[in-house]
Amino acid sequence: MKWQGRRQSDNMEDRRGLGSTGKVVAGGGLIGIIILLINIFGGESAQNLAPILEQMQQGQSAPTESRELTAKEKEEGEFVNALLVDNEDVWTEIFKENGWTYKAPKLVLFSGQVSTACGGASSASGPFYCPGDQKVYMDMTFFDELKSKFGAKGGDFAVAYVVAHEIGHHVQTLLGTSAKMRQMQQGLSEAEANKLSVALELQADFYAGVWTHYNEQMKQILEPGDIEEALSAANAVGDDAIQKKMQGQVVPDSFTHGTSEQRMYWFNKGFKSGDIKQGDTFAEIR
Repeated sequence: MKWQGRRQSDNMEDRRGLGSTGKVVAGGGLIGIIILLINIFGGESAQNLAPILEQMQQGQSAPTESRELTAKEKEEGEFVNALLVDNEDVWTEIFKENGWTYKAPKLVLFSGQVSTACGGASSASGPFYCPGDQKVYMDMTFFDELKSKFGAKGGDFAVAYVVAHEIGHHVQTLLGTSAKMRQMQQGLSEAEANKLSVALELQADFYAGVWTHYNEQMKQILEPGDIEEALSAANAVGDDAIQKKMQGQVVPDSFTHGTSEQRMYWFNKGFKSGDIKQGDTFAEIR
């Protein structure tokens, strides 16, 4: 995608390279990445993984010294910042068209571990949105895992899709959708509650597609292969694809994020329509 030359947003925090002392997840993150991909793109629910990771992985307390970012890391930071700017511009416009006021989230890049208003997290948690502080958290090593271990094509627009999906969770927070879903989940069976979680995640995919539609109209950022990169990432993180790969069988009642087909469908619908009002993913489970 075409991203160079963007203005830089003040809403990004780059914590990579900063020294810290605390729990360091050991063992290469293998267990963590499995849990991550079962719970991927989980918005608020991603933070429930922190206690599990603490129990399942042996860690050690160790200090880390501050270091200079590499040239690659600096370029990654500039790219993610450009994506953040594009999301700010698009969602400000969409909210304005609907008579709403958009409040942009912060985006935090980190390495290894991070403290948030939703609790501590490691890189194994994957990208996530914390409603408590209205920030998106990302460790860029996630994208290497997504490509090398789970078959996604990779590429810059795969990153764009993930960022847009997580900011989609922020949109849901601003519109009250997330809070309403949590209320609806109360008293339901696990299977029924999971269906609501799936609807929330698919709507975030839809919003990622809407963002892509608007961003292309406003800035003509797409290049050949970009949409395929996004769809490849969506396909790789479908619940059915992950379960089949990791446990050899598919258990639909345990789905929390949607199948590969659903995730690709809703991203595509958002991209082709560009209409935020067509994203009622909850209608399918009513």
